Amino acid sequence: MQHFGEKVAFIWSVADLLRGPYRQNQYGKVILPLTVLRRLDCMLAPTRDAVRAKHADLKAKGTATAAIEPILNRAAAPKGWPKDRPFLVHNTSKLDFATLKQDPENVARNLTHFIKGFNAKFGGIFDHFGFGEHIEKLDKANRLYQVVAKFAEIDLHPDIVSNTEMGYVFEELIRKFNEAANETAGDHFTPREVIRLIVNVLFDPDDDGLRKPGVVRTLCDPACGTGGMLSVSEEYLRELNPGARLEVFGQDFNPESYAICGSDMLIKGQDIERIRFGDSFTEDGFRTEQFDYLLANPPFGVEWKPAEDAIRKERADLVFGGRFGAGVPRINDGSLLFLQHMISKMKTVSAKAGEGGSRIGIVFNGSPLFTGDAGSGESEIRRWIIKNDWLEAIIALPDQLFYNTGIFTYVWIVTNRKAPERRGKVQLVNAVSFFQKMRKSLGNKRNEIGDGREGRPDHIGDITRLYGEFQQGPHSKIFDNEDFGYRKITVERPLRLRFEVTEQAIVALRDLSQFKALAESKKKDRKERQRQEREGVEKQDLIVAVLRTLPIGKVWMSREAFVADLEAEAAKVDLRLASPIRKAIVATFGTRDETAEICVNPDGTPEPDPDLRDFEHVPLKEDINVYFDREVRPHVPDAWISTDKRYCDKEDHRVGIVGYELPFTSHFYEYVPPRPLKEIEMEIKALESDIVRMLTEVTS
Repeated sequence: MQHFGEKVAFIWSVADLLRGPYRQNQYGKVILPLTVLRRLDCMLAPTRDAVRAKHADLKAKGTATAAIEPILNRAAAPKGWPKDRPFLVHNTSKLDFATLKQDPENVARNLTHFIKGFNAKFGGIFDHFGFGEHIEKLDKANRLYQVVAKFAEIDLHPDIVSNTEMGYVFEELIRKFNEAANETAGDHFTPREVIRLIVNVLFDPDDDGLRKPGVVRTLCDPACGTGGMLSVSEEYLRELNPGARLEVFGQDFNPESYAICGSDMLIKGQDIERIRFGDSFTEDGFRTEQFDYLLANPPFGVEWKPAEDAIRKERADLVFGGRFGAGVPRINDGSLLFLQHMISKMKTVSAKAGEGGSRIGIVFNGSPLFTGDAGSGESEIRRWIIKNDWLEAIIALPDQLFYNTGIFTYVWIVTNRKAPERRGKVQLVNAVSFFQKMRKSLGNKRNEIGDGREGRPDHIGDITRLYGEFQQGPHSKIFDNEDFGYRKITVERPLRLRFEVTEQAIVALRDLSQFKALAESKKKDRKERQRQEREGVEKQDLIVAVLRTLPIGKVWMSREAFVADLEAEAAKVDLRLASPIRKAIVATFGTRDETAEICVNPDGTPEPDPDLRDFEHVPLKEDINVYFDREVRPHVPDAWISTDKRYCDKEDHRVGIVGYELPFTSHFYEYVPPRPLKEIEMEIKALESDIVRMLTEVTS
């Protein structure tokens, strides 16, 4: 990483030349594509003459265009390029950054010609930068030559800047551009040490299989950004087994990120057809594909409103035959939609032991752990995952680890091929203390996970071992799947009302919509409408007169007794009280009183009081009646568990709605008793003495 900082600083300084024609949030539209071009220019320099000569020879022989490209790709391959991997980019132009610098007058035309000299596959990716319009804009502003000349001074050859460092260069540039524009960089990339940790844990159970000669595996990132996760995964497998091949697939809907990722994959010899542009929710680039591994760091807390219609339609039409059958989360956070999308790409587990299946690693903030009550979309998604025994582990990471946020993050490991000892279990790994402070912060990133290299602590190894050992300990807890489930039961208490007729209550009754409706008419005929309204006013006055015949100052402790007296008085004047009016009178003149008689339904059962309704979360492993008798009845003897269908589970139809949540923090909470009061008093006295001493020194 010795060249990373200086290269970023140099390229960032070039952005100063754009002031005026461009605003800060537009700098990346120029700097990022030029960085890609300069990287390729340096990479292709050693074979440039050979490629030009071969191209001229093939043209002279009349070789078909389709046959020329693979021949030139092979000719362009750098020295030592792996024989088992195709090199997929070349440039036949006679120009390069050195010659562009030598002709200031024609720099715009020459730069365009240089870009067109790249093969078609690269050109199709590079077009997503939309760089053509910026060449013209920069040229008119007399800035193009200055920018190109500055880029010609920087050496980005792989011998100077490795592929890993180049990834950091792109990501740091994006972070800086977005930070300057007060935008988020969270959609673009994940710190490489975090990716390395995820890949370690993801590949750990398959270590033996991945070491086999010639092994081929597939990996997909549906929110790939600049391709950091794909690159690190590939590097890891090559370190583990140089003879292995990881075929990587990715998709992203940000044009610049896609262009950087595509360029990087093309340079590394990956099949560019496996990197797709578009929204993974609405334009699934791998609709029929399944993968051995999937990993992603989807944007935190980003709403999915733009894709809502497509997602809800797929769920309604296909249910579990599509991607979102388990449910949809609230509109302001689509994280769990990404996880469902990834689960739909898991390979089927083969009947033959050890074959088939997939492993998923995804980075979340804390919200997907617990957001959403029982029956909500989030809870139903968690329920579906855990009941299918797919959730293997969750690893809590330190805060201040990401470039654009200081929050704590969590890595979920999801798989449909758990090891026998893990079946029916979920492991929680608390790694929030596994970090070291960075010498220099990068945005919000002030902490990093050590990889054991160059004298750093081996946090990645330690966390991977905690996961792999699958043991209970201070940093590792193991639970049954059911431990995260509960039944939300509805606890009712009886309605108790006392009644008293007062002038204030009569005034309040007149303001109720049900009472006012008596004097309103929707008849179109004016005379008929006026007649109905007149009759309504008369009825209102009659109701008030009946109420005033009831004894002023009398208190009824029974609703049934009050209603009986009211209807008896109404019958004397031949007044029939409709149900809405009777309910309005009861609601207006009734007051809750714990000493009043219980109000009962027509069938004689107690009527519940909505204001006293409460809910209890009963662990799935416990009987709701046993829990109720122990935790609720001793405090409220007149309470009962509602069996209303509204409060029964839609899946198993039993009393209580099933919910799932993962209260990670509570499982690792350690009580720290407060310091003794005497110790605090002594500290305060010492501080007071210091203050007095300092004041004395100032005033003396």
